Amino acid sequence: MMKGKHIILGICGGIAAYKSVYLLRLLVKAGADVQVVITPAGKEFITPVTLSSLSGHPVISEFFTANTGSWNSHVDLGLWADAMVIAPATASTIGKMANGIADNMLVTTYLSAKCPVFLAPAMDLDMMAHPSTSRNLELLRSYGNHIIEPGVGELASHLVGKGRMEEPENIVKAMEAYFASKCDLSGRRVLITAGPTYERIDPVRFIGNYSSGKMGFAIAEECARRGAEVTLVSGPVSLKCSNPHIKRIDVESARQMLSAAGEAFAGSDVAIMCAAVADYYVENQADSKIKRENNEIPQIKLQRNPDIAATLGANNRPGQVLVGFALETDYEAVNAKLKIEKKNLDFIVLNSLRDKDACFGTDTNKVTIISRDGSEKPFGLKPKADVAKDVVDEVVARLQK
Repeated sequence: MMKGKHIILGICGGIAAYKSVYLLRLLVKAGADVQVVITPAGKEFITPVTLSSLSGHPVISEFFTANTGSWNSHVDLGLWADAMVIAPATASTIGKMANGIADNMLVTTYLSAKCPVFLAPAMDLDMMAHPSTSRNLELLRSYGNHIIEPGVGELASHLVGKGRMEEPENIVKAMEAYFASKCDLSGRRVLITAGPTYERIDPVRFIGNYSSGKMGFAIAEECARRGAEVTLVSGPVSLKCSNPHIKRIDVESARQMLSAAGEAFAGSDVAIMCAAVADYYVENQADSKIKRENNEIPQIKLQRNPDIAATLGANNRPGQVLVGFALETDYEAVNAKLKIEKKNLDFIVLNSLRDKDACFGTDTNKVTIISRDGSEKPFGLKPKADVAKDVVDEVVARLQK
């Protein structure tokens, strides 16, 4: 369950920080990529050198790296992580997290995290039993955080009671159980197309569009995170895949994309056509650069590209889920619904160029999921990673039916 997962390990200033070394070792051994974020007080209990040696990454503690001034981005960390675990979580940090007091790198990263967050409290029994601690933990539960209850035993004060940080093995088991419950695409094969296609005019010019591929790549990462074996057929983009369960195939033209997608489609349980495919290709493509001579304007002859979604939809087998995307500027819902029938889609994801901060090149999107029966599920503007979750949730619901 942990293989390939990106994990933030937060360490606070408590004697239980020595257990964090074992927790880090277990996470790395399980195949996770772990980034340690430690509070300044935490460094009094365990050294960054030890943690860096085990994780393979520099330990992050401050907002800026000493002497260089380079910025440690809590936002990037929050987007990178599949999960965040804070162990030990002290009463001080728990209080700061519950009330949004972002005065250190660890709490700031927590507030930016888009992933599930696990807390393993560790403190003396009176602190654990204090009403303020109980209230803060309940607040964090209400926010959706996962509290890994501390055990009962001898504490640093030599008193006996509840407050011992749970053993590292059990913390890992709790995280694995969470990921197992979220692997609703385990054993499924998913085909995704993403990005633009380029249709060459000559060796240096092409017909294309402004698609960045961010939406398709976000869907690919979400599917892989949920257990699927993903084939991602991508047009020319500058993005990279982070999950090892994504098989990426790079293409340039629409016809190349159709060939690659068609080959993967037969063995797929799900196909999500997210690419912005050029409608036409150049029939009279030049073998060398077209020169501007004698003020002659070159005549470019266009031919219609194959409709990839419609081609696959014509061969859609029972039980196979086919999803399309529609980018519209006018009569959005009407045009999207026509595409559902034309391409034999199970549902279509509609977005509009009229919506600010949505569509091409942005990190956010605003979509409406439209089903074959005409029902619509509109969503507000949100990060594309969250839009991907909405789309994949709909896919899973279809598969479960």
